[in-house]
Amino acid sequence: MQTWLRKSLVFTALALGAAQFAHAGQSDVARWQSVIGIIQGGNVVGSGTGAITGAPGPWSAQGGHVTADLTQGKIQFDVHGLVFAAGNTIGNTGTVAQVKGTLVCDTDGSASAGKNSIVVDTPLVDLDEDGDAHFSGSVTMPVVCATEPDIAFLIRTASGRWIGNGTVLR
Repeated sequence: MQTWLRKSLVFTALALGAAQFAHAGQSDVARWQSVIGIIQGGNVVGSGTGAITGAPGPWSAQGGHVTADLTQGKIQFDVHGLVFAAGNTIGNTGTVAQVKGTLVCDTDGSASAGKNSIVVDTPLVDLDEDGDAHFSGSVTMPVVCATEPDIAFLIRTASGRWIGNGTVLR
């Protein structure tokens, strides 16, 4: 009876350890449930050398989603209907033909004594005339992206201005 009890306890401990390990791996994946356009033009995300300024005018998006594996360096994003929301180019992409995804890690710069956020960019991808873009691939992911809880995802133009962002981080 004691042998069975010991085996049962060992098995239970191993199962609990495996469950905790699996859960720890999942916590390093950030998911944004949707993507929206920049509402207030010129808004800044991040701090110091990692501060990113938004486009001067508003953009809108019909939706999208983002997944970032913060330890493996894998990012996947989709954005749908990302277009100007004001001016004479309202409802289309104007001259913006490509975008990139950007993680702003440690948005308040606390990991560097309140000085600098860390910026991680995907390569540029095409933004079609309907405002749709997709990326799935790997990037070099600094450790701070997985260790600091303050993180943002932006959609940026080739010139570096952000025009959209991930919303509802899970």
